[in-house]
Amino acid sequence: MSFTVAITGRPNVGKSTFFNRLLEQRKAIVDDISGVTRDRQYGVAEWAGKSFNLIDTGGFVAGSNDVFEKEIRKQVVIAIEEANAIIFMVDAATGITELDNSMVDLLRRSKKPVFLVVNKVDNHERLMEASEFYALGFDNIFFVSSISGSGTGEILDAITEKISEKDSDEAAMETDLPKISIIGQPNVGKSSLLNALIGQERTIVSDIAGTTRDTIHTHYNLFNKEFMLIDTAGIRRKAKVHEDLEFYSVIRAIKAVDESDICMLMLDAGKGITAQDLSIFSLAVKKGKGIVVLVNKWDLVDDKKTNTTKDYEKELKKKFAPFSDVPIIFISVTEKQRIFKSIEMALEVFENRKRRITTSVLNEVMQKVIEAYRPPVVRGNQLKIKYVTQLPTFTPSFAFFCNYPDDVKTPYKNYLENQLRENFNFTGVPVRLFFRKK
Repeated sequence: MSFTVAITGRPNVGKSTFFNRLLEQRKAIVDDISGVTRDRQYGVAEWAGKSFNLIDTGGFVAGSNDVFEKEIRKQVVIAIEEANAIIFMVDAATGITELDNSMVDLLRRSKKPVFLVVNKVDNHERLMEASEFYALGFDNIFFVSSISGSGTGEILDAITEKISEKDSDEAAMETDLPKISIIGQPNVGKSSLLNALIGQERTIVSDIAGTTRDTIHTHYNLFNKEFMLIDTAGIRRKAKVHEDLEFYSVIRAIKAVDESDICMLMLDAGKGITAQDLSIFSLAVKKGKGIVVLVNKWDLVDDKKTNTTKDYEKELKKKFAPFSDVPIIFISVTEKQRIFKSIEMALEVFENRKRRITTSVLNEVMQKVIEAYRPPVVRGNQLKIKYVTQLPTFTPSFAFFCNYPDDVKTPYKNYLENQLRENFNFTGVPVRLFFRKK
């Protein structure tokens, strides 16, 4: 799932509202004040059986000297550079502005597919007025209302037509060799880890945040272990783009997650986990990837008490909840402490992700589990789970057949998932549960 769409446009045209609409959740902060969206928001949208990455950018203001608007402008350029397709949003209520024209100039130079989305078309009169946007010269034009949702189906249809089955289907990403990505904030030691593992200077390593630019693949075949390492790193530079390093690292991390089976999320022991790390972690979970957490620079932590690692691990798992069945390894790349253990754990998680359980064994175990803690009564009727089977997907997924599938509540779903994890080893792997009528 590597197809990426960026939502662009001047301030206050409704980009974040539209972003929330496509994701079907309130993720981006929405406000009438210009410049609210400074940190980029990103998520996974699904439509007609296809999925794609979605990035919400800030309001583009050409030529401004405002420090925030300059940063946003850089980020918009990066998003356009990295995306497969662009949604260019304009406002029907205000018509075409100079800022819109500046955006048009930028998009024409990109040569990426552009979907012109005219927002705030709430009635027939507004639709008639919106016809002026044909003058911008884009072939793909759509009239929507972000608030009501009208017209969003048409734009989603048009986007998903551009997505090949290879881009959308996780099966297409699967090969025989495990693909392990190293993700995390700039300057936590990702490239140093890769170099330490393979024993040579495969990537550029420096103390300057953002030395790494492009994802780079390394075939590892040492000590009877064979896999592909994906570093969110690279030696190449984009000459024409002055990157916002933090934003750039996010886009690269998203792409690395898309390409991998297992994600090794690397943290700085002294700094802990950031909101950005948690967002990337959540994306990996949503995309069904295996996860191992590496806490680097543990050798630099002062005052290590007996229970320091346990306390640190406990705090991390609280932040990862509800998916907290994640291996956490404390490492030092410079001292080469436990770095090979991290690979062994990643390969173990890879095997967990591939685990298939026969229907007979699954039902033998899960029926006892269900008997031990019966499902709750629904509207006076006992909820009965008849049988369970594992679905033929790359992410471990289980279908529970029952009489009232829509009435199975989250606490009971969590109970079933925990029991699956206790009885069958799915450590480090998201597990998906589906309830179907029987």
